[in-house]
Amino acid sequence: MSTWMVNGLLTALFLAASTGLFFFVVTRGALLVRGLSPGEASEKSHVYPIYSNMRLIKLVDFQPVISAILLFQYNRLVLKIVQGLGQSDLKGKNVLVTSCAFGNVLPRVVDAAVQGGAARVVIADLIHNELVHAKSKLGDFSGKVDFIEDDATAMKRPENDVAANVMFFLLHELPHDLKAQALSEAGRMLAPGGKLYLAEFHRPELWVLRALSWSYFKVFEPLGLALWDTHDPLDCLEKMGGWSCERSTYFFGNFQIITATKQ
Repeated sequence: MSTWMVNGLLTALFLAASTGLFFFVVTRGALLVRGLSPGEASEKSHVYPIYSNMRLIKLVDFQPVISAILLFQYNRLVLKIVQGLGQSDLKGKNVLVTSCAFGNVLPRVVDAAVQGGAARVVIADLIHNELVHAKSKLGDFSGKVDFIEDDATAMKRPENDVAANVMFFLLHELPHDLKAQALSEAGRMLAPGGKLYLAEFHRPELWVLRALSWSYFKVFEPLGLALWDTHDPLDCLEKMGGWSCERSTYFFGNFQIITATKQ
């Protein structure tokens, strides 16, 4: 093997290791350190610094990076949601986005809702900096969007208030006892006939992908593994009752979109 190939391989390994270490430090590593610190836990204790520190938010929220994290399925997942909104009756109604997300999902969802005649689009997140960052992406929709600091597991909005609710990769980051609460709140706020669009990780069909995903979750986001079995969101919704659900999976089952209609 030539010297330049060896150097190239070593450089690639170094970059991969550095990237992995960075993401560990700003995700699970930070929570491990936080757990060792004295003091009572708060409603924000489970939130990674990567979602609360503005410098980290701006550093990481780069579309090619976000697409790569989702194995370049990002556009397909967002497109499924946008198409669903486009086929819904939103005229004069409210649309809710529960929790901000990286990438271009917010502008695309808001655009679809506005084009569909929605009266207001509400962006809700527990973290103030996420809302500030989201607002910077949505300048073209000023006057149509409200930004509220709220908890997905105990929202302050009234019942039957929205015609659609989008949750884009939120559940896997919540502690297990809060996953069902977030889904219950989603149902409480939806009007009858309203739709919940939920994008999340899913148990891969191929054993290679399953092994890689298992390793990723174990190292970086251990709360996400429960979505494969004990806290499968589709099972949770069906156990609650009052929902009609459809699930679409992507990239050999690695990701899912659940479209749940409130009965």
